[in-house]
Amino acid sequence: MSTKTIKYLEKLTGGPLTFAKMLQGIRKSDEVSQVELAHAIGISKGLVCDIEKGRRLPTFEQAREMAKFLGYSVEGFISILIQDQLRNAKISMKVTLEKAS
Repeated sequence: MSTKTIKYLEKLTGGPLTFAKMLQGIRKSDEVSQVELAHAIGISKGLVCDIEKGRRLPTFEQAREMAKFLGYSVEGFISILIQDQLRNAKISMKVTLEKAS
């Protein structure tokens, strides 16, 4: 997910893009149920719900599997997850994506 895409989504949502907002938006727009997503990556529907409500964050492995199943950038999902972790820890740092060489 590019910086330009993230900025656009933040403008649409009226605030910082969180993993919860991103996951729920992608899942709904792709017409995937919470049950389908949970089953595909081996977690409970309740955990998907908790992640989408912002009550919990996924592990890196879960975020990777979500991205793969939904057909989106693993790097984008992980960068949003790390940004959420920093925000929750009240650490003022910005995650940026850089292509690996």
